[in-house]
Amino acid sequence: LLSPESSVSVSAHNAVVRLAKAPGSTGLWDKFSFGLEPSALQERLFVSEENVDGFLGTAFCPSPCSQSALESQPLIEVLDVTEDRIQIRVE
Repeated sequence: LLSPESSVSVSAHNAVVRLAKAPGSTGLWDKFSFGLEPSALQERLFVSEENVDGFLGTAFCPSPCSQSALESQPLIEVLDVTEDRIQIRVE
């Protein structure tokens, strides 16, 4: 993390933590953890094609699936992610 670029903003009903990667760090973050105590952290995934595929795979087929069940699952592709929106194509 790049300390001077990161910041925290807290109000009565909201908190925002802005994290900035150090210049040598590359690639997307897959997940983050948050919570009131280190022993009780919750994990959240960032929106990416792999994370959406994984989530929908477990939602449509929570236990080991047969080949025919896997073939009938929709094809999901994350086209674009911005602060304001996410664009996903489902076939």
